[in-house]
Amino acid sequence: MLCGLEVQEIARNQAGSPLDRRSFLKCALASGAALGINGVAQPAAGIGSGAASGTQDDARFIVEAKFYQKLAERKIKCKLCPRECTVGDKERGYCGVRENRGGVYYTLVHSRVCAAHVDPVEKKPLFHYLPGSIAFSLATAGCNVNCKFCQNWDISQSRPEQIPAEYIPPQRVAEIAKQYNCPTIAYTYSEPVIFSEFLMDAADAGHEAGIRSIVVSNGYMQEEALKAAYGKMDAVKIDLKSFSESYYRQVVTGQLKPVLNSLVTLRKMNKWTEIVYLVLPTLNDSDEEFRGLAQWVKANLGPDVPLHFTQFHPEYLLKNLPITPVPTLERAKAIADAEGLHYVYIGNVPGHPAQNTYCPKCRKMLVERVGFTASQMLIRKNSCPFCQQPIPGIWHA
Repeated sequence: MLCGLEVQEIARNQAGSPLDRRSFLKCALASGAALGINGVAQPAAGIGSGAASGTQDDARFIVEAKFYQKLAERKIKCKLCPRECTVGDKERGYCGVRENRGGVYYTLVHSRVCAAHVDPVEKKPLFHYLPGSIAFSLATAGCNVNCKFCQNWDISQSRPEQIPAEYIPPQRVAEIAKQYNCPTIAYTYSEPVIFSEFLMDAADAGHEAGIRSIVVSNGYMQEEALKAAYGKMDAVKIDLKSFSESYYRQVVTGQLKPVLNSLVTLRKMNKWTEIVYLVLPTLNDSDEEFRGLAQWVKANLGPDVPLHFTQFHPEYLLKNLPITPVPTLERAKAIADAEGLHYVYIGNVPGHPAQNTYCPKCRKMLVERVGFTASQMLIRKNSCPFCQQPIPGIWHA
């Protein structure tokens, strides 16, 4: 699965990307006998052509989907995300990881792990969830949007046959997390919406072993599916790409309103939720948008939901844009602070004081962060030790 040396290196390299697939698979094969791994699935025929065929090994990854409606003439309507793809026999939906076979819809990525990593939870980022802890983080191929700035586009925009993967069933996921002393399993890197069945089963296996689950998601999901899948999560981080419908259409290939609805639903479910807003120069960095976002969060979610304004680095289809200037991030934070949000952070700027957590009442620093490490944690009994102000979050295992 993950050899010990690799995991130690990953844990130290906090600013790194997910464990590259070559190293991941090399480790998996090297430790396969001890961990009960049966080898690596081979690519299916017709890569890049959208073909529905696969090898015998691929059958391990195929499970009937949970969220769909059967239609006439062996068609189906997917009910997982707002796209509601209508899919004919032998065809797939937009995400490329769900296939109609004779009128039955299947996920092709159950237990089909293409990236795995032991990460600090601060890297998600989740700042009010077990600071200083680590999470066994994993992903499958695919996504239900196509963000032009995606950092992990090589897995999120690939079909499952196009990239190597390892068979790691839910029980094994929980065992690996326990083996590496991870109190949490994190579903991240690509888009967990599209592997909801695997996520749900792995979360159940984790909870049975005393291990929590968190998800890093775009929130582009139908309400019923969100309640079923993310209802099993102990914390949720939503990437709110912008506060503009036009931005979602042009840059994300999605919609804003369903994401806002997801955030409201998570609030009603009492799920601990944090929001990340990646600030792209000239595209979603206006005062008007920052203010509208902060006002919406306060009115609909409350002032205690952490909001992270994160620095953009050129990637994928937006390499022509510059890195987000730090003053822009500071301006966004100042606006959100002025609108009454209590926990506004600046991300991807190591050493910035806005990475720390402060008491909204007495302004004393409660959690100090250096990079992705929580170097000091002063919160006691979910409160500020200086003035006893309650500090919302999940602070203790």
